[in-house]
Amino acid sequence: MIPTTYPTKEEIARLTASMLLEIGAVNFNTREPYTLSSGLPSPSYVDCRKLISFPRIRSTLMDFLVTTVMRDAGFEAFDNIAGGETAGIPFAAFVAERMALPMSYVRKKPKGYGRNARIEGAMHEGDRVLLVEDLTTDGGSKLSFVDAIRETGATCGHTAVIFYYGIFPETEKTLGDHGVSLHALCTWWDVLAVAKDRALFDNETLTEVEKFLNDPRKWQSENAK
Repeated sequence: MIPTTYPTKEEIARLTASMLLEIGAVNFNTREPYTLSSGLPSPSYVDCRKLISFPRIRSTLMDFLVTTVMRDAGFEAFDNIAGGETAGIPFAAFVAERMALPMSYVRKKPKGYGRNARIEGAMHEGDRVLLVEDLTTDGGSKLSFVDAIRETGATCGHTAVIFYYGIFPETEKTLGDHGVSLHALCTWWDVLAVAKDRALFDNETLTEVEKFLNDPRKWQSENAK
């Protein structure tokens, strides 16, 4: 069902951050930093995959995502919802169900046998495709998925995520230069604000996380092993 109520973006961001913290999807560890997929250290880590195990929160966030996309991109802007392998697949399915649209998914690389496909499901030339993912850091990983979609003759000018790091200034330019607009529910800044307000972590941890968020490249350089 398509949502019929529309919270403000600020309220969506606050509630999304609260829900991610509530289920333990947000982790802060300044003494033993996490290693990101890039190989670089980070005192913060978010695991949006956990959302699939919490149906009430999952349902609410999918309503928020559909609301955000329709408000920003249009109510009749898409013909197909595509999920990126693997984290984006369940969220694409939930969004497609709400928007009453076909769903497909994009493999990270060709299947390697059979049709050797990267696109699974029915995607047609001229389809306007929304790429759904769990999160984005610097936007780079989305470009391969977008290119695979466009190779079918479909178009892809929008990607929607639950969580956007919001700390790397090149992200939106990277996507924009590729003709892609980003739609997200919340960022690290929203999470930090809720964590501070509710005193969910000690002051030393929050101070160090904020230092990272203000200059992530410098923090990573200083804390690289």
